[in-house]
Amino acid sequence: MIKDVEIIMGDLDQEPDVSDSKPTTKENPDEFFAKNAFRIIYQTNNFFLPQLRDLIDRGEVLNLRPEYQRRLRWTSVQKSKLVESLLLNIPVPPVFLYESDAARYEVMDGQQRLNAVREFIAGEFALTGLSVLEPLNGLRYSRCPPRIKRALDRASLSAIVLLLESDSEKVEASLTITDIRRFIFDRLNTGGTKLNPQEIRNAINPGPFNKVIVDLTRDQLFTDVFDIPPYVEVDPNDYYENAERRKNKLYANMGDCQLVLRYFALKDPHNIRGAVRSMLDRAMEIDIEEKDIERLKIEYKERFKFLFDIFQKKPFELLPDEKGRTRVSAAIYDASMVAIDQLWDERQSIAADGVGVRARMKATLADPAQVTILTGSGNTANAIRARINLMRMILRPE
Repeated sequence: MIKDVEIIMGDLDQEPDVSDSKPTTKENPDEFFAKNAFRIIYQTNNFFLPQLRDLIDRGEVLNLRPEYQRRLRWTSVQKSKLVESLLLNIPVPPVFLYESDAARYEVMDGQQRLNAVREFIAGEFALTGLSVLEPLNGLRYSRCPPRIKRALDRASLSAIVLLLESDSEKVEASLTITDIRRFIFDRLNTGGTKLNPQEIRNAINPGPFNKVIVDLTRDQLFTDVFDIPPYVEVDPNDYYENAERRKNKLYANMGDCQLVLRYFALKDPHNIRGAVRSMLDRAMEIDIEEKDIERLKIEYKERFKFLFDIFQKKPFELLPDEKGRTRVSAAIYDASMVAIDQLWDERQSIAADGVGVRARMKATLADPAQVTILTGSGNTANAIRARINLMRMILRPE
């Protein structure tokens, strides 16, 4: 059977238009600005290519965190043309960094350029696809003639380091440091292919919880259910180079990370309020300690495997369509995951009633009124509560 992944995103795909934001009062504009504006200060640095390589490799100062950035990595030709531009002294856009609380530089924009520099100097690819300096095709950094190597060692990338200068008394109370970083990131992200909300969440929320999300997307059951090529590479650095995985839309757009996040966002009933995008934004900011990482992974995997088993290796699936195609629904997934989490203490009796669970699920999917609730045609807080409650009834009728 052909299997597709049906992602019900709703308002998650809509970017807020901050340019249209206006004060809700008739306050004097000058006074409003004085009380609410925040200033972004920055400094500009120039780094020679070998310096960048050392900073990245040590990982103490500059953190690329490729797993938290967009997954559509540059090809060898794109990387080679950046090197060619540096050799020809063609201006290259600066990279943007921000200083984290741990006094490290996190990449806001320019991860692909920095990664290309690091990989070339480390000898991980040979120049290819060059048009102006065509005779250099096939060269690796270690085998470059002295003159070319000197030119590369003198080449540099400029970096703009963004620092936040704010006074808590002057910034609106509801505006957090993360909100401001998101605002800056969105403004930088105006050219090329615009990042989607999940890519932005991952870029501006580094930390242990983000690692939990990324690691869970690599679990074999997860990749099997959502039809993502399995992670079989020996070196994790090769995860991002897998050609088939890069073609997978769910993986490429970080939809897999959003699926995992949806469970953690919706399992807290107090977080089911407002827009779904806000629910996910709030959940992404969860602050956990290193000791909690394994506990959260085990919790997620146990619930996922339970559903995998009770639905006989086909959880979250809709009934086949007229062409026999089977689709996996993200709405059924998060409702099922949250429902079984709420009923976890009753899992043994639910497992014993597997035949009944599957029969009730089939009847629900065949009922036009109920399947509409279960598949999340409404993407509101009330709709989410309704589908979780319906899934609870399927798993354990009262």
